[in-house]
Amino acid sequence: MPPERTIFLIDGQSFYASVEKSAYPEYLDKPVAIGDPDRKSGIILAACPVAKSRGVTTAERIFEAQAKCPDLIVIRPRMQRYITISLLITRLFENFTDLVEPYSIDEQFLDVTGSLSLFGSPYEIARQIQAQVLASTGVWSRVGIGSTKILAKMATDNFAKKRPDGIYRLGPENIEKDLWSLPVHQMFMVASRMTRHFIRMGLPTIGDVARLDLGEFKRRMRREMGKQSDIQAEYYWQTARGIDPSPVVPSIRGKLQSVSHGKALRSHLYRKLEDIEVVLLELVVEVCRRARRHGYLGRVVSVGAVETDGERASHFGRQMTLPHATSLTHEVAAAAHKLFVEHWRGLPVSRLFIALTDLASDDVYQLTLFDNRPAAYAIERATDSIKDRFGDAAIMRASSMLESGVARERAGQIGGHYK
Repeated sequence: MPPERTIFLIDGQSFYASVEKSAYPEYLDKPVAIGDPDRKSGIILAACPVAKSRGVTTAERIFEAQAKCPDLIVIRPRMQRYITISLLITRLFENFTDLVEPYSIDEQFLDVTGSLSLFGSPYEIARQIQAQVLASTGVWSRVGIGSTKILAKMATDNFAKKRPDGIYRLGPENIEKDLWSLPVHQMFMVASRMTRHFIRMGLPTIGDVARLDLGEFKRRMRREMGKQSDIQAEYYWQTARGIDPSPVVPSIRGKLQSVSHGKALRSHLYRKLEDIEVVLLELVVEVCRRARRHGYLGRVVSVGAVETDGERASHFGRQMTLPHATSLTHEVAAAAHKLFVEHWRGLPVSRLFIALTDLASDDVYQLTLFDNRPAAYAIERATDSIKDRFGDAAIMRASSMLESGVARERAGQIGGHYK
């Protein structure tokens, strides 16, 4: 019988704010939040413990946070910096185990089962990791320990985050006493809507779900949510009991099914086709570049758009199969433009979306009689190389310099936030 697994879920406390406090030691004891200081109506992305103690919360408006905490220091986010620190933390974890699975930018699963004989008990390993990450990055780590990923995650969220040492273990010895007594909304993947269902079923705590026979729980779920709820019922019942057979895997990327890119737009600025065409082309450029980066060609081009008359919004999505698979910008752009023009009703556009699907490897591509496709690919790859080396803004199409272009602004951002 294989040994019981020892799995960590390690979370970086107030990750963005901790990275900034490490960069600015003079802010160590001051309330710090991450957001755009020039946009008072923008939201707080992260707040340090000092700011949280003054009532500042994540996702509230900056002006609301400053009303509670007038001396709040709001720092513009630097997403590339946070990604770099997250990758550094991953490498630190890999000193202890090769089984490291990122869950988010500030959370990662580790399977340290095979590391116990080298580095000591789970608590000793956790303390070593905390010390190394803090010394290297200035980020304090909280470590949830369990025999499954679910238990490790709930140990972190519900217990380790509240302990001075930042370490907590959930196992057979304490799951009933500690976890099952918690309100059901503190169970992993239970949000407000599901909480209401559980309350109506007379299951206000995690233990109320866990102690039920699975068959009885399924019957209650069917009465509450319909006949198609059996899979959900089994998932929540297993979660309440800490059952999770999924392994920690060092890579979670499978084969790509599509390459896509979308952009939310201020609709009052995108009423004319000539302005919309600029963004449409920019999206195609990015989709084709991503496809080439991952080594794919696509046969099906999809275009989606949301239109609005100022009161109501409608959307359309259409696709076209190309004569041959491609990741050449001009070929995808021609198809995308044709689809958009045919199905756009002429209303202002608040969102555009482009996707390339039916993917195949770009190891081989179709030659054509009248186009020099090898030369076109050589130009595209040279452009990719320049952008990879010098940044997205190093080379771009002239149309992106128009007022309607968004590529210049996006070149300075990651995920919609400043680098």
